[in-house]
Amino acid sequence: MRIPLDYYRILGLPLAASDEQLRQAYSDRIVQLPRREYSQAAITSRKQLIEEAYVVLSDLKERKAYDQLYLAHAYGSDGDQDATVAVENRISKNKGLLEGHNLTLEISQEELVGALLILQELGEYELVLKLGRPYIVNKNGTPSVKPSNRPISEESNPPAVERPDIVLTVALACLELGREQWQQGHYENAAISLETGEEVLSREGVFLNVRDEILADLYRLRPYRILELLALPIEKTAERGQGLQLLQDVLDERGGIDGNRDDQSGLNIDDFLRFIQQLRNYLTVAEQHSLFEDQSQRSSSAVATYLAVYALIARGFAQHYPALINQAKQMLTRLSKRQDVHLEQSLCALLLGQTEVATRALELSQEYEALVFIRDNSQQSPDLLPGLCLYAEQWLQNEVFPHFRDLAGEQASLKDYFSNQQVQAYLEAMPWEAQTTDESIVINSQSLSSAQTTHPRRRSNATEVSPPSFPKSPTSSSARSPKAQTPATPHPNPERVNRGTNQNLNSSKVPTAPPQPSKQRRRKRSQVTTISGRALDNRHPAHRRRPFARTLDPRTRLVLIIVFGCLAGILVLWLIVTTTFGWLKNLFFSPPSLQNQQLFVELNQPQIPIPDRNSKPQLPIGPLTQEGAEEVIKTWLSTKAAALGANHEIDSLAQILVGSSLSQWRLIAQQEKADNRYRKYTHSVKVESLNTSVMDQNRATVLASVTEATEFYEIGRIKKSDQEKLRVKYDLVRIGDAWRIRDMFVISKISTKQS
Repeated sequence: MRIPLDYYRILGLPLAASDEQLRQAYSDRIVQLPRREYSQAAITSRKQLIEEAYVVLSDLKERKAYDQLYLAHAYGSDGDQDATVAVENRISKNKGLLEGHNLTLEISQEELVGALLILQELGEYELVLKLGRPYIVNKNGTPSVKPSNRPISEESNPPAVERPDIVLTVALACLELGREQWQQGHYENAAISLETGEEVLSREGVFLNVRDEILADLYRLRPYRILELLALPIEKTAERGQGLQLLQDVLDERGGIDGNRDDQSGLNIDDFLRFIQQLRNYLTVAEQHSLFEDQSQRSSSAVATYLAVYALIARGFAQHYPALINQAKQMLTRLSKRQDVHLEQSLCALLLGQTEVATRALELSQEYEALVFIRDNSQQSPDLLPGLCLYAEQWLQNEVFPHFRDLAGEQASLKDYFSNQQVQAYLEAMPWEAQTTDESIVINSQSLSSAQTTHPRRRSNATEVSPPSFPKSPTSSSARSPKAQTPATPHPNPERVNRGTNQNLNSSKVPTAPPQPSKQRRRKRSQVTTISGRALDNRHPAHRRRPFARTLDPRTRLVLIIVFGCLAGILVLWLIVTTTFGWLKNLFFSPPSLQNQQLFVELNQPQIPIPDRNSKPQLPIGPLTQEGAEEVIKTWLSTKAAALGANHEIDSLAQILVGSSLSQWRLIAQQEKADNRYRKYTHSVKVESLNTSVMDQNRATVLASVTEATEFYEIGRIKKSDQEKLRVKYDLVRIGDAWRIRDMFVISKISTKQS
């Protein structure tokens, strides 16, 4: 059979090589050995071809004749036909022939392995696949190279002892071709080549170490393939779907976006976060919504939750789905336990028409630059609404939309958003200024408001990362020609792409709350109109002065606090002195007299009233003991269970709560009732400490451990269950003869079971 090869290429020499160069090249080629996986027969076959080329070129007459044939091929010279025939006849014994316009070499069946080895060393990987694969794919077939004039019976497959060498050569050619294509930035073609080599070795069941080397390259290639596939036009849904499936496989193997398991890609956690950040620009808002919302369900996936919030806000605003923004607001409450997301919560509340909630959340934020911008753009207004609206538009335009392919060129307009009929219908149906329904969030909001600091800082944003830093490209332990160099680290910059729409969202499935009373609906419509009209333009005149506290700088405010604190201390000291003086006077000058009254007891009536067994337990009166404090906490927990239970006994909250706690929990219970939701609780309480105020015996602080198991029901069906162990500090105050809870603060929280 004949293969496209010549003696000069076998030795790696130019046509004008000297005798010394010829001897040196022959010596180098003989010393160089292929990979250790090759058999001795393959090494011998390669050596025979090298020696044959050296013998021909080292003989002056034979080299001169071969050079004439070589030049006739190289320059396409027809010349004298008789002279060409004479040259071919003189070197026919050395098997050098012209076939068409190619210079070929006639080899025997036993020399095929050596010829393939030499072609692979020369970087002719595609030619190796063309010549070698037919022997592997079709075991009983004939070779694809053009046969010589020998009988057909001699054109059979190589002996069984040579077959593993051909399999190895084809697999290594696939490996080196894949790396070459990787170097050129053709990642899918590289994957096809590598998968072909892996399939050949897997089918034959040989050379496991080479197969592992190919698999390692395939794993390291996956991030590049994902970027290339997702950069394809939107119309190529099948290819882009393959890219998303590869991404899902990587996430599953890592255990999530911030997982620490090994996916064999060579990317550590920081590198993978940069990769995800770069990947966001190739996905549409619907694709990111579906992807990151699924990933946020994993435990401790704060990054995925934050990215899901951005996707929900972007999609809800751009496609006029305020229900998605409401969902993002609820997800932010989970993040608020770890980082400062009050600015994002304020923006969500603004987009839901909850201006009071937005203002309160903004006051808790420590985003100094954003607060300065909002205040500067609210100079002519009695509140911060104009500046917040302007900041929301710029935030959506510059920080949110650019990370979504289908929104990068969109214009963010709050007027268009609030003027949409679908948005107005949803906002009017929402409960007025709805608050969170989670106990720990309500409690933590109170503690945050009391511990707010005035020192500005920048928050740690999980998505503010630079483009991905990919691992070094693979290297091979075998010697390769310059064409098979290790691929350099690519820097892909494909266009942004889209994957489709989320199947769970359409205009007919946007969840809405039950309709509100007409008075609240008119109030909501008025507020939405205010946001979309007056506040957005920032053109209305100031009809009243700004609150005094907002016009003071922090230093002046601190001085006022100190002054009022001193006055309060003087007042308390005066009360202590007068109380002490009165007590001493009664003790020494007006001793109580004993009254000898007859004790009157009736046998047919109880001396104290016996309560009905179905009535609620009475709260302790008099000085508070540890047992009494435990009874107060148990009464509160049972009252909460009744208020948030199936019967929604909201009025019972006034029997145990006072002040802001009463108003907040009453609002929570009303919202649960309006949404047709309720809960079932199981509690256990242990009081750890009780401190009664020295200056005021009517106030006490209780530290208790509370184990709370909750079942959440919606429309009569259980949605989820949760069990938490809390350490809560309760501030108690005595009103009349009973103790009430004024404030409560969660000190620690451990979730022990979730389903």
